[in-house]
Amino acid sequence: MATLTNMDSQDLRRAVESFRDALREHQDELNRLNVYPVPDGDTGTNMALTLESVCKELATAEAMPEVCLAISRGSLMGARGNSGVIMSQILRGFADAFADKVSIESAEIVAALRRGADSAYEAVLRPVEGTILTVVRETAEAAEAATDGREVELADLLDLLKTAADDSVRRTPEQLPALRAAGVVDSGGHGFTLFIASLQHVVDGRPLPQAEQVATPIVVERHLAGDDVADLRYEVMFLLESDDAAMRMFRDAWSAIGDSIVVVGGDGIWNCHVHTNDIGAAIEAGIEAGRPREVRVTDLFEEVAEGRARAAAEEHDWVIAADLPEAQAKDLPEVETAVVAVAVGVGVRRLLSALGVQCIVAGGQSMNPSTEQILEAVESCNSSSVVILPNNKNIVPVAQQVPSLATKSVAVVPTTSVLEALAALVSYDPDASLDDNIAALGEAALRVRTGEITQAVRDSNGECGPISEGDWIAIERGGGIVAAVATPSEACSALLDRIVDGDAELVTVLLGADAKAADNDRIEHHLKVVHPHVEVEFHDGGQPLYPYLVGVE
Repeated sequence: MATLTNMDSQDLRRAVESFRDALREHQDELNRLNVYPVPDGDTGTNMALTLESVCKELATAEAMPEVCLAISRGSLMGARGNSGVIMSQILRGFADAFADKVSIESAEIVAALRRGADSAYEAVLRPVEGTILTVVRETAEAAEAATDGREVELADLLDLLKTAADDSVRRTPEQLPALRAAGVVDSGGHGFTLFIASLQHVVDGRPLPQAEQVATPIVVERHLAGDDVADLRYEVMFLLESDDAAMRMFRDAWSAIGDSIVVVGGDGIWNCHVHTNDIGAAIEAGIEAGRPREVRVTDLFEEVAEGRARAAAEEHDWVIAADLPEAQAKDLPEVETAVVAVAVGVGVRRLLSALGVQCIVAGGQSMNPSTEQILEAVESCNSSSVVILPNNKNIVPVAQQVPSLATKSVAVVPTTSVLEALAALVSYDPDASLDDNIAALGEAALRVRTGEITQAVRDSNGECGPISEGDWIAIERGGGIVAAVATPSEACSALLDRIVDGDAELVTVLLGADAKAADNDRIEHHLKVVHPHVEVEFHDGGQPLYPYLVGVE
């Protein structure tokens, strides 16, 4: 193909769609660059899902203003996780820079990079160098240096930008000790280089880069080894828009992670159903094959408990707005200030509802909801104002996009754990103003020290020293990994010893879906012997991935 000297609206649209395709191809690679040894390696997935939303908005866009509006709206509404939010700000910077242009030349690309870099930094409360922020900023600086008083052909400029971005990614371990220790580069920054490559793909026709070989997910390794994969917990269903030729690969991917597989349809649209223990892998397979939509996840283990919870909700007049048809949203009790919380686990949802939360958005570690999903929950509340409790550090920046989009007054209390939310909600007053609730909930959340227990999914190093794949690790919020041991009860006991001091009065332990009775007993005994001065509450949380969430007040 002939090399383009400028880009029109449809060239820009094709570049964004190519970026989506590249993220689909590279998402596993990006996920596995995550250096933290817990099951939250979702940078690639979050970026890919963000671009899926953008491309959905682009479906009917033609003229440059329409294309730019679609990029801006799709990025904002579909942003998921830290990486998705940052990438959405970069794309919105590009859209803002191009919106009033007829064609895009080198000067416009340079201005867009600067605008995107500035927007991304503004979106992050505490920018960290050695991340995608650094990569986009240094790429913008390279663009400005290359074009300072000079005209540069578009293809030549993109060559220079790709080199600058790649070099910046290679330097990220020099700026971020965690990357250096793990021997990897920043995953978000690597994802950004795919955007530059997608622009090159459209301008001069060069192929998109191929993903490198990545490790097989642990659940797949177990299945291929013939280990027992009975008792699969989750039912995942969605409609999949995909070429028929891609479905063989899709079925093979699902057969490696689950059973009860039903895939029916044809002519580009498929209805897909699987039972699995790996929700992320099931959805990622759909993204690799095409475009999944109307995704539904059911916890099969929780269905009986859910029925009991609903009976209790009826008895106590609790209502979960997210579970109601839109027509019934008016049946929610009218309050001055409502609360929307992000959570997973039937027990956690039951506790939040008991404390007055009107609407619960499904999400948490490795299950990040989009801005649009949280916005829909906010708008469904029967109130003039809403407090959002995101309950996960990766969801906080997504939630912070909502106040500027909502039709009512909205504020975010940036809780990073559901234990913080539970502590905060003790101070919640549905009849008080938004400002009064924000002050009370924020102060209460700060009084609780929290931590969690999970299993390392890769070899690594932490504050406690070397960590091996399979170790049970204790993570103190704000204090890093404080122990890596052989059993979850040992890890929980080590965490409690770290965060329970002489002033502590109450310890709350949320039991996850995989918590074992014997481990629970050992933890309870440890508390009685070592910390007899504290009151202890155990609650069934039902959360996946983390058998124990701990809060100390």
